[in-house]
Amino acid sequence: MEFQDVVRTRRMHRKFTAEPVPSEAVDRITRNAVRAPSAGFSQGWAFVVLETPEDRDRFWAASTPDTSERDMSAWLDGMRTAPVVVLALASKAAYLRRYAEKDKGWEDLDESRWPVPFWHVDVGMASLLMLQTAVDEGLGACFFGVPPAHVPAVRAELGIPEEFEITGVVAVGHPADGGAKGSPTRRRRKPLDEVVHRGGW
Repeated sequence: MEFQDVVRTRRMHRKFTAEPVPSEAVDRITRNAVRAPSAGFSQGWAFVVLETPEDRDRFWAASTPDTSERDMSAWLDGMRTAPVVVLALASKAAYLRRYAEKDKGWEDLDESRWPVPFWHVDVGMASLLMLQTAVDEGLGACFFGVPPAHVPAVRAELGIPEEFEITGVVAVGHPADGGAKGSPTRRRRKPLDEVVHRGGW
């Protein structure tokens, strides 16, 4: 697929068919993720790939609130059909250690020097590459987060080391009709002249 077609057709899919995702596609999705840029080539990311029904059930049981301020049942019913779930993790410590090395010039692990948490920025870019690769594979995908109150349960259930935080989750599969409607059905895409400012604001 041409790159512009990948960008143009990428969207968040929230329901999937029962057709399995080929292991070669999963390998390509994760292989492309680690081609994302990372500050100082820190590569402070890790990915937990869940492909069996048992592993996916463990994730959904640990990450799903019993109650919610809004009805999430349609979203959950669709998302739970994804045959592949990839947790994208970030290690802040890896970045702090990397920038304390001689070629970076800092001598301590002071987090205050960072203008934004690049560990999450970089894992976000890796996640976008997973979303785009899914499109190129003829698949659909959706990026979402784990509710903060459920992060400890997910960490414990999947054995995620303390050093890593969950930036987000990518669900992958063959798109199916239906599923929860996304925000683009309720909001327009902003035109370029509203968001692109040339030469200054």
